[in-house]
Amino acid sequence: MAAISVEEFNRDFLIKVPMAANIGIHATQLAKGEATLLMPFSAALARPVDTVSGPALMTLADVAAWAVVLTVIGGQEMAVTTSLTMNFLRKAGASDIVAEAKILKMGRRLAVAAIELVSADSDEMVAHATATYAIP
Repeated sequence: MAAISVEEFNRDFLIKVPMAANIGIHATQLAKGEATLLMPFSAALARPVDTVSGPALMTLADVAAWAVVLTVIGGQEMAVTTSLTMNFLRKAGASDIVAEAKILKMGRRLAVAAIELVSADSDEMVAHATATYAIP
């Protein structure tokens, strides 16, 4: 069982990352060590070639990593990113993006997560990230 619910994350934690809340990122499913988030497509996220921009994808990956860490440690606001590595695999297009995050290693002070970003229109992975979070 996750240490934080979807409702709690969306209601109480996303507001602490206004950029993520403003672009519509929200959790759809949380389980211990696993998180699924959705970022709806909008023109505000697009590059001139009508595809989701890299900065938007990186924001989604980071928020998904934070969410998956909170599924294990609970509502500790000050768990923070120490590193984020992003690999862009293909053009995302004008599509909603689904982030699927999993904990790879959970230590006392650091957590490592893998995040797959998938185009909701094609089910193709558009980017892959790994993130390390410091745990207070």
